[in-house]
Amino acid sequence: MKILQVLTSHDQLGNTGRKTGFWLEEGAAPYFVFRDAGIQMTLASPKGGQPPIDPKSDQPENQTPAMARFKQDGKAKQAFANTLRLADVKTEDFDTVFYSGGHGPMWDLAEDPVSIALLESFYNSGKPIALVCHSPGVLRHVKYKGEPLVKGKHVTGFTNGEEEEVKLTKVVPFLVEDEPLRLGAIFEKVRNWEPFFIVDGRLITGQNPASSTSTAQALLRAVGAEKAAA
Repeated sequence: MKILQVLTSHDQLGNTGRKTGFWLEEGAAPYFVFRDAGIQMTLASPKGGQPPIDPKSDQPENQTPAMARFKQDGKAKQAFANTLRLADVKTEDFDTVFYSGGHGPMWDLAEDPVSIALLESFYNSGKPIALVCHSPGVLRHVKYKGEPLVKGKHVTGFTNGEEEEVKLTKVVPFLVEDEPLRLGAIFEKVRNWEPFFIVDGRLITGQNPASSTSTAQALLRAVGAEKAAA
C-alpha cells in the first residue's frame, strides 16, 4: 500500500501578522498510523521542502504522545523536512491520499488548482480520500460529475464552535462548517474537541486534531476493504 500525505505550505494567519501552518498532531499522528502499518509513505506540499508548523500547535497544553514521538524520531523529522512538490506527484502512484489540517490549508490548498485536480483525480479513480480538521475545507472547489464533491455527502470538519473558541472566526477566509453546508453537504459534529470522523463511501473526514488518529485508521480500513474486494 502507498499513501500520499499532503500538508500546507502557507504560514501567515490572514492579516494578523501571526504564523500558522499545519497542526503538528495532525501531521504526526496519521504519519505514525501509516508508518506503523508498514505502508510506504510519501509527503507532499505545494512548495515542497519543510512545511510550516503552526507554533500554537506545539504549545505545552497541546502536546500529544504522537508529537512527543515525532520530536524523538529522526526518520519522521527528515520525511517532513523533505516533502515533495505537490505538482510532482501523480495519483496513479498511490492507493489513497490523506490531508492534514491546521489553518494553513484554508489559504493555499483550498484554492490551489494542483490540489483540486489531485483530489478529483483520486476520487474519480475510485480511490478513497481522507481529510481532517480544517482540511475538509479544501474540498470547496472540488467537483465530481460536475457537482461539488461534498453535495449530498455526510461530512465533518473543524466546527464553528471550535473556530469561535480559538477566536479566529473573523480571520479565516471561510468557515469549515458553513462551506460544506453551502455546497449541499450534510455536516455532522460532536462536542468541541471530541474525536469524531465520518465515512461516506470513499470520502472520510475528521472533525479536529483529536480525530487525527481515528481518521487515519478509518482510511486504512477503507483502502484495505477496497483491495480485498478487488
